[in-house]
Amino acid sequence: MPSNERGTSAEYGEVVADIFDGYQPAEAWDEMFSGPGEPRPAYDGLISALQPMDPAELRFRADQLARVFTDRGVTFDLGGDERPFPLDLVPRVIDALEWDLIERGVRQRVRVLEAFLADVYSDRQVFADGVVPWRVLMTSSGFHRQVAGLVPPNGVRVQVAGIDLIRDECGQLRVLEDNVRIPSGVSYVIENRLAMTRTFPGLFAEQRVNLVDEYPSRLLAALRAAAPEGAHDPVVVVLTPGVNNAAYFEHALLSRLMGTELVEGRDLFCTGNRVYVRTTHGRRLVDVIYRRIDDDYLDPVLFRPESVIGCAGLINAARSGNVTIANGVGSGVADDKLIYTYVPELIRYYFNEEPVLPNVESYRLDDPDICRWVLGELPGWCSSRWTGQAARASSSARARTSRRWPSCTARWPPTRAAGSRSGRSACPRHRC
Repeated sequence: MPSNERGTSAEYGEVVADIFDGYQPAEAWDEMFSGPGEPRPAYDGLISALQPMDPAELRFRADQLARVFTDRGVTFDLGGDERPFPLDLVPRVIDALEWDLIERGVRQRVRVLEAFLADVYSDRQVFADGVVPWRVLMTSSGFHRQVAGLVPPNGVRVQVAGIDLIRDECGQLRVLEDNVRIPSGVSYVIENRLAMTRTFPGLFAEQRVNLVDEYPSRLLAALRAAAPEGAHDPVVVVLTPGVNNAAYFEHALLSRLMGTELVEGRDLFCTGNRVYVRTTHGRRLVDVIYRRIDDDYLDPVLFRPESVIGCAGLINAARSGNVTIANGVGSGVADDKLIYTYVPELIRYYFNEEPVLPNVESYRLDDPDICRWVLGELPGWCSSRWTGQAARASSSARARTSRRWPSCTARWPPTRAAGSRSGRSACPRHRC
């Protein structure tokens, strides 16, 4: 078996061959192996940690991990059943050089989405200059005229962003989608890291792994920095739809780790264009609301009047500069699937830079020739309305769509984009 510079391959072949017995790297880029029995240098530390273990011990640790998640309430609902969050014992390793690339790419991505949102709700110069068609804005369900002209106190609308990345079959990192409405999932990152440090303590003691436990303090700092002018000791609350929400675990965890109040809409009230929270000691002025509620349910005065999980008057209070809502209302216009296809052009337009991280292969269906070609290749593509709702394509869908071609060409162009579903990297994973 070929060895690498650090000399781990020989030991790997002797000790843990049974763990990866029969594993053949896929034709696409393999995260762990550059060839059969040839681990990538970044995985040397992980392989050293796996060397003393046999499959039975790995199964025991996987069961132990599941028990930790169940005991801590790190679960998800599947058909009414609460199950522990699935976490593979074999992690993906990102070395420092590649992490620097990711950091620069994600920072650039968030900055351009922030610039786009500021433009959308003010001058809209990007549309006047023809970079993005007006129809993209006017038909967007994420665009809310109710907040046009509303400028956040520190100019930041995106306090939290979730940029989903994949690696393609050639090893190139790409952006799969942007999430700046109500990004969710960081609680699992925090809990996963805690569980893994208990499962593989030696691995984390020997390797210089970036910390994630400082996330809550960084989030709190970002929220406090967004407070209205004059708030010397800003009061931050986390607004949740309630215990029945699928992400309630995260709402409660972040609130606890930040040391803030976890509130529901009924705990808040507005008077004089200011927002207050009811407490056992009376009302308390609120400066920043980290909301985990969709725009449409946030304020029944300006959005859905039947909403009982929001608070009447929030938008007027924000417009008056007395409270900050994070992330900003109307941010959804920036993370839609059709806007996604324009992000590389937005980076060039606003910053005169090239994208650090490219998109996955994707096309706008406003060109009849492109639309016809995508329909011909439909099983390998995912067609998404620009409202952000994706539909998986199948052979039967292809047949049905082809028969309805005249109506599809009339309906799809202004509202749809197509992205490739093929060509992802591979990685070995542990099976109990």
